[in-house]
Amino acid sequence: MKCNQVCELLPDLAAGMASGTPEVETHIASCAACAGKLEDIRQAMALLDDWQVPEPSSYFDTRLNARLREEMARPAAGWLHWLRRPVLGLALALAFLAGMALWSSRSYFVQTEAINTTPPEMTVPVEPGTAVGDLEALEKNHELYADFDILDELQVQDDETETP
Repeated sequence: MKCNQVCELLPDLAAGMASGTPEVETHIASCAACAGKLEDIRQAMALLDDWQVPEPSSYFDTRLNARLREEMARPAAGWLHWLRRPVLGLALALAFLAGMALWSSRSYFVQTEAINTTPPEMTVPVEPGTAVGDLEALEKNHELYADFDILDELQVQDDETETP
């Protein structure tokens, strides 16, 4: 039996709620780590059995009842309580109007950005053998370079034609 399986059973064994099977007992007898954990759990449970719960203050109930009465007497705030404050209402109205204005003019901004962001045409000729020329050649022949099987077949055909 493995330590992980035994560790799951240790709290029940320490509390006496489950009796250990012979496998578990032999594992605990042979494994010092599991035996130590079992003893630690037993000591913790013994401390908890000896612990006495402190009694609440004699004024606890009185204070709790007074606090409950205060909360019940407080007027309930509805969902429109923020409208009573003109500054918050005005700020919300302005934010709403600004959002509507931005939303309605969204299509204008998108169209003008599309017009202004077209890339310029390249007017400088690119010479083969340079880095830019090699990149353009790779881009133009991407499908050919992506299929390396065709390149291997071409190499094999070239080797067969060259040998006499």
